[in-house]
Amino acid sequence: MTETIEIRSSVELPSRREALTLRTSDGLDLVAELALPADREPVATLIMLHPLPTHGGFMDSHIYRKAANRLPALADLAVLRFNTRGTESPHGKSQGEFGHGVTEEADFRAAVAYAVARKLPNIWVVGWSFGTELALKYAIEEPVLGAILLSPPLHRTTDAELERWAHTDKRLVALVPELDDYLTPTQAAERFSMIKDIELIGVDGAKHLWVGEAATKRVLDEIVRVVNPGCYPLPDSITL
Repeated sequence: MTETIEIRSSVELPSRREALTLRTSDGLDLVAELALPADREPVATLIMLHPLPTHGGFMDSHIYRKAANRLPALADLAVLRFNTRGTESPHGKSQGEFGHGVTEEADFRAAVAYAVARKLPNIWVVGWSFGTELALKYAIEEPVLGAILLSPPLHRTTDAELERWAHTDKRLVALVPELDDYLTPTQAAERFSMIKDIELIGVDGAKHLWVGEAATKRVLDEIVRVVNPGCYPLPDSITL
């Protein structure tokens, strides 16, 4: 018997979920989860870097929770989420303490190392707010295809770090909300101007936190368009 499920805010589609512990090079255990398609292998992998933990960001922030709930089923993606050091969410608390984007380098590298060791395919990094700063600082040196930035504030990102992205074949995509509190599309165009190949997308009416189902759908659609375009756009319902 089949059932048609409408894709709404709280929906959780079938997937294989694995609770994980990532071990960092400096000896910390990080809470993590890997979501995989229920009955097939993924075609690409997302490593999710969450918003600022001192302002409520964690691996269960709503865009990332919904990505894990939907994208394995709708787009054949593996979604790897984790709490950076000292961060606590409904999944649990990672060891250590907040490192202002510096010591979190080891957290990010532990996630990439896990994905590589697991032989997960076509690895992409998705950063949101604070997570974009980790992506811009550290992803360029890792075996990933590129980075997707959601609401990049560019507070901790130097021009020298941005300049490196102008000299790489890794893809860089940035979604910038029209009404962002930290960096508007016009400001983003100026800050990113040195990176000629960046795909810069201003999103009308959106805010930094991407609140609401319409904003969520836009973000997840854009992620899928980049990493698995054959599944773009995402459907409004699915029959199981």
